[in-house]
Amino acid sequence: MFDKRVALFMGHYGSGKTFTAVNYALALAEKGLSVSIYDLDIVNPYFRTIDASKTLEKAGVELVVSPYAETNVDIPAMNAATYKMVDDKTRRAVLDIGGDERGALALGRFYEKIVEEDNYDCLLVVNPYRPETRDIDGAMRIKSEIEAVSKIKFTGIVNNANLGEETELKHILYGKEFCEKLGKELGIPLKFSSVVKRLIHDAREQIDKVLPVQPIKYGDWL
Repeated sequence: MFDKRVALFMGHYGSGKTFTAVNYALALAEKGLSVSIYDLDIVNPYFRTIDASKTLEKAGVELVVSPYAETNVDIPAMNAATYKMVDDKTRRAVLDIGGDERGALALGRFYEKIVEEDNYDCLLVVNPYRPETRDIDGAMRIKSEIEAVSKIKFTGIVNNANLGEETELKHILYGKEFCEKLGKELGIPLKFSSVVKRLIHDAREQIDKVLPVQPIKYGDWL
């Protein structure tokens, strides 16, 4: 699950793609790898990677965001450092990408080089408890819509089944089953399941690939 240099996270609004991308970058840093996380939601989204800036900095993860992050300026703009994601192959690159036309606009500047390097995973983050992806048909539709605008094909699925603080192991197990069915329909594998740390011990007894994740509080991460 950590074998590719570049990891792209995309999903419908509210799927938890930013949450997953940040935790994935932290997991890479824990392994002693040099990591940069790039926020390609280039206009102000609901939750940004910059909201986790203190935790990322403490872990040694470089955060690259729009110069207009944390402002009211709604202008598509890229940090010049973003080009390191394709130029510096000594670092792991984690990309948080919007699943609409504006996210595709940002990715469009880099996707050809990413595909040419052929050392990436493009991951569809799915929470089956969200209205738009609560059934297989809905999740397949979201997948097709994102691929149509991003021009890059998904290589795997992330199970991010959760109900916030009410999440229990049964919810994550349901998400795993759901994402495995979705993967069979789409012909791509379930790469891993996001599991809150309070459930990680029990989850590992039933799920072989898990990403330990930590909850969010306002302004930064716990």
